[in-house]
Amino acid sequence: MKKTLYLVSAFALSTLSFSQTKNDSLRYNQYGLQVERQSLSAEARNGILVFESKDEKYKLWLDLRVHVDGASFWGVEKDYDPIGNGARIRRARTAIKANITQDWYGEIDLNFADGRLELKDAIIRYDGFSNTELQIGNFKENFSIARNTSSRYQQFMERPMAAQALAPSRHLGINAKYQKDWLYASGGIFFQEIEDAEKADFVETNNKDYGRNQGMSYTGKIAFQPLHKHDDMALHIGAGISYRTPKTDVDPAKFGGSRFSTRNSTSINRKKYIDTGVINNVNYDLLYTFELAGFYKGFRFESAFIQNDTHIKDSAPEKENKQTKHFLGSYTQVSYLLFGGQQHYDYTGGKFNQVKRGRDWGDIELALRYDYLDLNSRDIYGGSGEAYSIGLNYYVNNNVKFMLNYQYNNNDRYANGKGKLLVGHDTNGQAVKDPSKVVEGKNKAGVDYSMLSFRIELTF
Repeated sequence: MKKTLYLVSAFALSTLSFSQTKNDSLRYNQYGLQVERQSLSAEARNGILVFESKDEKYKLWLDLRVHVDGASFWGVEKDYDPIGNGARIRRARTAIKANITQDWYGEIDLNFADGRLELKDAIIRYDGFSNTELQIGNFKENFSIARNTSSRYQQFMERPMAAQALAPSRHLGINAKYQKDWLYASGGIFFQEIEDAEKADFVETNNKDYGRNQGMSYTGKIAFQPLHKHDDMALHIGAGISYRTPKTDVDPAKFGGSRFSTRNSTSINRKKYIDTGVINNVNYDLLYTFELAGFYKGFRFESAFIQNDTHIKDSAPEKENKQTKHFLGSYTQVSYLLFGGQQHYDYTGGKFNQVKRGRDWGDIELALRYDYLDLNSRDIYGGSGEAYSIGLNYYVNNNVKFMLNYQYNNNDRYANGKGKLLVGHDTNGQAVKDPSKVVEGKNKAGVDYSMLSFRIELTF
């Protein structure tokens, strides 16, 4: 009997031990369901924290970015509207990115700059097709190389005025992209802009109270990359087009129109001198661009022309000018790494990427730019302006960058911020906002000023 009890006890203990060993290898989620397990390794890659599985099919990493900016302004006519010097947190970005499997990618990117929450990217992407990506969510439309090059890798603190005013940025949509050897091609369908609570309220109100369609855009781009076999040089010859109907991400009272505006390539001076205001009864906007860009070792260049044609509905009131409005802009910028570094072009994205420094202590980049924007057309006088910029960038390492920009802005008499800003003097010598009352010559009217700005950038 004792021997029998001993055998039973031994069997029970061995079974329990086996069960515990087996259960130790199991894991459950918060819903009590058994889940698969993978061991991950953690390491810092160029200062970016990365978790990756042994087979490299699963990878999760953080992408954080802080831009601290400051600027000083001078040279404004003494009886015009003053410009205040200042500083701000330009970007405080937190992104989580992951390859869930070899073919599926996801990303969430938020901005907390100045204490305001904004959604940047929310992406689901499938990479299972050869040389092709299918992407859905909220992300940048593939139209402008200046827009699509990350703010981490810009030659200047702010993008050129033409790209800011005319080129589309992030919208909810679906996009297909193909890249192989010398050919880059992209096409997508996009809806409203998703950014913050205000825009979400506009979309919901337009839907709930007025039953309005959200509007659609069709955007395509092609780029030729003939030097794809070279590591120390690249050439980008690109063209893009976008057909755009009015969206519901605007105040319901302003639905059905288009508005184009920008600041003079600065985020500190909040005045939008160049601004069309809302153009009513828009049928559609047709936007197109031509680009030429590239690099050779430490030298980098980028140039683009962008134009938007705003077509008015035939049903617009007779008193309105139904002629198509033409708004356009262009820019050219060049830079050179002074201490042996090399530029880098991302073929799969059709944009520029992180530079390679030439010295252990870093590298210094000298940059020059001219950009121009004209929002005067037909009966619309949104103003025009040009900017001359000089930049000096110090790349300390892969994660720290210092930027110093000088810029001279020359605006015309119509760049009065939709009638809010002083732009000249009348016959009595009084400063006025109405361009028709300005007596100064063509080259003297308008708000002209200089700016010196700096940025400290950290990515990790």
